[in-house]
Amino acid sequence: MLSLRLSKDLEERLEKISKTTNRSKSYYATKAIQQFLEDQEDYLLAIAALEKDNGKRFSLEEVKKLAGLD
Repeated sequence: MLSLRLSKDLEERLEKISKTTNRSKSYYATKAIQQFLEDQEDYLLAIAALEKDNGKRFSLEEVKKLAGLD
């Protein structure tokens, strides 16, 4: 169980979309949290991969050349 406080603006927007689509506010809150967690997990995986490669970075021109888009 989770309880949270929303700003008046967020609460109104959530209420509006909930009524418009006949879905619960909990449905949209859960979807938003799921998306946020997926994004954060992807971000952390990317950071870990970057650190694993000693932070090697490529310029756009290098990426184009490596991908054969030159």
